Amino acid sequence: MEQFDVVVIGAGAAGMMCAAEAGKRGRSVLIVDHADKPGEKIRISGGGRCNFTNLHAAPANYISQNPSFCISALRRYTQRDFIALVERYGIAYHEKTLGQLFCDGSSRQIVDLLLNEMKQAGAELRLRTSVTQVEKNEDGFRLALSSDAVQCRSLVVATGGKSIPKMGATGFGYDLAQQFGLNVVETRPALVPLTLEPVMLDRLTPLAGVSVDAVVACGKTKFAEAMLFTHRGLSGPSILQISSYWREGAEIAVSMLPGVNLFEELRAARAQNGRQALQTALSAFLPKRLAQLVAETEKGPANLADYSDKHLRRIDEAVNQWRFKPAGSEGYRTAEVTLGGVDTRELDSKTMEVKSVPGLYMIGEVVDVTGWLGGYNFQWAWSSGWCAGQAV
Repeated sequence: MEQFDVVVIGAGAAGMMCAAEAGKRGRSVLIVDHADKPGEKIRISGGGRCNFTNLHAAPANYISQNPSFCISALRRYTQRDFIALVERYGIAYHEKTLGQLFCDGSSRQIVDLLLNEMKQAGAELRLRTSVTQVEKNEDGFRLALSSDAVQCRSLVVATGGKSIPKMGATGFGYDLAQQFGLNVVETRPALVPLTLEPVMLDRLTPLAGVSVDAVVACGKTKFAEAMLFTHRGLSGPSILQISSYWREGAEIAVSMLPGVNLFEELRAARAQNGRQALQTALSAFLPKRLAQLVAETEKGPANLADYSDKHLRRIDEAVNQWRFKPAGSEGYRTAEVTLGGVDTRELDSKTMEVKSVPGLYMIGEVVDVTGWLGGYNFQWAWSSGWCAGQAV
């Protein structure tokens, strides 16, 4: 039976980072994945350009039942550290919005960077290799693989979450955690489009493809980014962000003209040209199809001059205080990440080692640490993977 110092399950962002770092420390490392290719989520991210980190990454940008858990890892390996690695490889990048960093070229550059780091560190990668059984023994862990069996002193679980199952995502990491008696915080799709109930969806279907800059809120949490109407409901960055905070039955509040006092603007338009239609006046602020739908929904007089202040206030509220309850989300099929995961109380925040099972480590998305949209989840992968790599 082959012997390794470290076996990493999962050749994604966190797993490859950990394997490379452990190899640099002279450890014999095997990293396995059931997929045909490594880093597939990296490859498809950011529209194929990989939003590999965020300039503003900080603990406040992460959701967890234990919000302080991520502080140590994010401080020990920061976004600046990964940016330095990207620059060392000569990968050109740019800031898009809100601190989001993307490759100028293909996201494949980030995958190749990680593969090269592992190769230089002597880590062995085996693809199309499934783990069928894991046992703890006196010497560490015995893993039954689809090809053979291996023994290791340290085992790192970097299997990701349930999001995007068509790419091979499973709940394997959570099952393994429970096998070792660890608590798993309830998981759910996050950074995911929201769906609408049939009557509302039918009314809004003509808006599919229309985008507006909006402020979207759920409770006390709000995000100011683009919102997109779709054939299934609502998407766009602001909706994906708020989806991580939304729960079934909760109300979403949307301002589609944040910072604009639409009531006063419509009053001014009424005074200047009262013969114009409401739709025409609204089109100065909203996309044409959205302006038309708002006007049709209000079913007011033909001319703006005939609208009362009360009616204009109601129109302002329809645009800037739109409240509704989503029917649900599109689920793991389109979710970018999984909320919840291995309870952080089970882990050492500095090393990612399971407190009750020496030699077992949990990193990346499988842990109950979920970042905002915009490169934050990749930074958690780099940070948690790096920390485990220094400890295994």
